Amino acid sequence: MSAPGGPSPGANAPLAAWLDYITSQHPAKIALGLDRVREVMARMGLAPPAFAITVGGTNGKGSTCAYLECILRVAGYRTGLYTSPHLLRYNERVRLGGEEASDRAIVRGLARVEAARGGTPLTYFEFGTLAALATFEEAAIDVAVLEVGLGGRLDAVNAVDAGCAIVSSVDLDHQAWLGDDRESIGREKAHIYRPGRPALFGDTEPPASLVAHARAIGAPLQVLGTDFRAVAHEGRQWDFEGRQGAKRALPMPALRGPWQLANAATALAALDEVADRFPVSLGEVKRGLTSVRLAGRLQVLPGRPQVVLDVAHNPHAARALARGLGEMGFAKRTIAVFAMLADKDIAGVVEAVSPRVDRWHVATVANERAAGAEQVAALLATRGLEPVTRAFATVRAAHEAALREAGPDDRILVFGSFHTVAEVLELPR
Repeated sequence: MSAPGGPSPGANAPLAAWLDYITSQHPAKIALGLDRVREVMARMGLAPPAFAITVGGTNGKGSTCAYLECILRVAGYRTGLYTSPHLLRYNERVRLGGEEASDRAIVRGLARVEAARGGTPLTYFEFGTLAALATFEEAAIDVAVLEVGLGGRLDAVNAVDAGCAIVSSVDLDHQAWLGDDRESIGREKAHIYRPGRPALFGDTEPPASLVAHARAIGAPLQVLGTDFRAVAHEGRQWDFEGRQGAKRALPMPALRGPWQLANAATALAALDEVADRFPVSLGEVKRGLTSVRLAGRLQVLPGRPQVVLDVAHNPHAARALARGLGEMGFAKRTIAVFAMLADKDIAGVVEAVSPRVDRWHVATVANERAAGAEQVAALLATRGLEPVTRAFATVRAAHEAALREAGPDDRILVFGSFHTVAEVLELPR
């Protein structure tokens, strides 16, 4: 029987052809559930990673994954990192030893999934998750760091029986899939925890539902601020204090933003819990913290005016972004290049960031789920911001206009979604 969208591209086809193909192999873009993934895993004879650390959460999971991967890699372990979404290249999602996997390696994984799945429909994310696991198996990695795509309980990544699991934070996002309050969302995310295995929460106020689930399954939960903590000091240093002891005089993480201490501390608490298998020295921790890189998280592009990129797309992340902007250097004015998806809480994001923004250049991002620029401009007008708002058909046009308008002491803030940041990163500089 022919697959939807025609026959598969074949093992020698380019990655782009495969990505087009896997987009059309399930009638829904999101279809939560583990039955399909587990069925295809079994048919593939896919061996799980030798050890996996799974990271979920509303915000902060990408940064937490980056710290884990970088420190483990610096310590000499063969790492595999699977994250989503990507900014510029699909290969960003699958990293081996700190480097993006090659097109050919990913295609081999996708072809292996296709050969085994038969008539089982898989979503784009499910296809990609299985292909990443196949790539990790082929590379014989020591440890996989796996970022949950959406939620936790029914996310494809949760088909892996992780040896350690982290929920970085819980707040409102993806309510149509996860529930309308922190308790419902926390319950979904807590299902990445495993009985008797390290379970961490990277914020100071865990939902009661998350705590209750960890207790019910016998997962030894550790919570930021209670069981481990980050203590900042003047002079660009901080201390980590955890159940296994303290790490003193650590350098500030290379990733910007005051919230990054929480993400880094959560990663260190997890590494303490797996230290019998993956010991890491203090020097390796320090080198990992200072060499970690992750695009689109309070990222500053070189040159003037200053251009700051951030993928914040929900109110929780937007509040963090506003705090981060407050701690950055002086800017005479901040001009926002702003575009979001229509199914996000645009009003909540605007409310969080508007005290830090002087002018708004709103645009329509190149995505079928995009909120129209005129729609966003109308929302800003209801908040009295119409005099400082301009609407543009594209992110590129909004950004180019901001560059023309900004003086050397101004700041341009590009934010609202991964797609918004990606469109600016793709522009020639």
